[in-house]
Amino acid sequence: MESLVSFPLQALALATLSLVLLYASFKMIIHQHEPNKCNRKKNNITNKICVPEPSGALPIIGHLHLLGGQVPVALILGAMADKYGPIYSLRLGQHRALVLSSWELVKECFTTNDRLFANRPSIAVGKYILYDSAAFAISSYGNYWRDVRKMVTLRLLSSHRLESLQHIRTSEFGSFIKGLYFEYTKLGPLAPLSELLEQLTFNLNARLIVGKRFIKSAVGDADTDARRFKKAIKEALYLSGVFVWSDAIPWVECLDIHGHVSSMKRVFKEIDLVLGKWLEEHRQAREVLDDQRSNDKSSSNGDVERDLMDVMLSSIEEDDAMLSCYSRDTIIKATALILILTGTESTAVTLIWAISLLLNNPSVMKAAQRELDTHVGRDRWVQESDLSNLKFLEAIVKETIRLYPPGPITGPREATEECFVGGHHVPKGTRLIVNIWKLHRDPRMWADPCEFRPERFMTTHEDLNFRGQNFQYIPFSSGRRSCPGMTFGLLVVELMLASLVQGFEFKTKDDKPVDMREGLGIALPKLNSLDVFLYPRLPTKLYECL
Repeated sequence: MESLVSFPLQALALATLSLVLLYASFKMIIHQHEPNKCNRKKNNITNKICVPEPSGALPIIGHLHLLGGQVPVALILGAMADKYGPIYSLRLGQHRALVLSSWELVKECFTTNDRLFANRPSIAVGKYILYDSAAFAISSYGNYWRDVRKMVTLRLLSSHRLESLQHIRTSEFGSFIKGLYFEYTKLGPLAPLSELLEQLTFNLNARLIVGKRFIKSAVGDADTDARRFKKAIKEALYLSGVFVWSDAIPWVECLDIHGHVSSMKRVFKEIDLVLGKWLEEHRQAREVLDDQRSNDKSSSNGDVERDLMDVMLSSIEEDDAMLSCYSRDTIIKATALILILTGTESTAVTLIWAISLLLNNPSVMKAAQRELDTHVGRDRWVQESDLSNLKFLEAIVKETIRLYPPGPITGPREATEECFVGGHHVPKGTRLIVNIWKLHRDPRMWADPCEFRPERFMTTHEDLNFRGQNFQYIPFSSGRRSCPGMTFGLLVVELMLASLVQGFEFKTKDDKPVDMREGLGIALPKLNSLDVFLYPRLPTKLYECL
């Protein structure tokens, strides 16, 4: 990207940046010699106790240089917690961040101070990809966020809505299992399971939300928009996890260091073009159905709502208060996009980790298969109604998400007022980061915290669930900003994992253990993809009839 800029412009930019950095460095040196405000008395009675801060901060960038490299940020922050304790403060450019990793402090933030930490700071991905922060997951705390989240919770992700779309899940799961059987079993090639699961979760979410799916083969695929959209979504997921300098130092945005902002703008155009086209198709289809209903009074309203984009067209009226912030089309497209982005990668990553853990723990795999054989049998496929009886499978999912939470650190929250956490003063504007990865490995709460032991969720930790009310275990965060899609995500993970474990035996190449190193990304993916040999466990007719 930088090579496209002529040499004179590069020289001018570097000279300007040098002057700005010199001025800012001088200002920071002066600031660092000012008295620490935390040492001043509050109301002349109580001293403000500052949050501890690691050494090594540099002018301008603060601690940013400590968070780089090829190690996931959650692991770096966890190592800092080992050294400085479960509460410490980092300077990230011109912003200050509060980092927590103990359940007592997390509980205080997500209960007593939950409203104060409900806001989201403005960041580049929200501005340039997520429709200027119209996507509710990144929007500021207020009436607009409440209205859209309420619509998503009650109209899009409710139990009734998920039940009405069960046929889509059944269809996608059946096609996936059938494809695995005919393409990769019977001494077939290694199955690229990571890639295949990513495609499955994309197709599932795209069908549920916008009624589209991606077909891998270009032959006979008339819907090139789906392929185009999938490619753009993959790039958007990558850009959502990169570090953008202007998020820490806003005044360098015009320089677009590394070109990430330009890439975000380009990807947004691709995504918006396709989503806009699909939205118009939905609108036209609804008009046709409305005309049919006006001529045939016996037609049902349910025919109109084929997917969640249809539901949003029905839910958002032209006079809704939320439209004071964004247009109706923008809200629908932004909501569809954030649901696809957050639902696709996290679900696939969790399934990949679960299979990897089972491959490295064959006794656990055998126990899960015995449970399926007992409660489901080998003469039919597992169904959603069976999941309540599969307690050990549920424990496997819980333990997988404990070790590899789909969001290893919470999305940034911003204090709207000054407050106190653990007796420490937290200024207004401080950004809150909860290290869920480290929280889930607290030896005070978990025996052998780094070991894969699903049975703990059937004994000592049987009472813990995913709802975010037990603060030593919050894989989907907690409080006002907790993930509203956890019910749907868990349903997909449990049913797909059950189907895979019931239907296949898995082996790695040369029977080697799976490499469990974590890679970079917002959902903590595996560093290396998972490739396996598959062998069928059930009668052939069960695969053929899917």
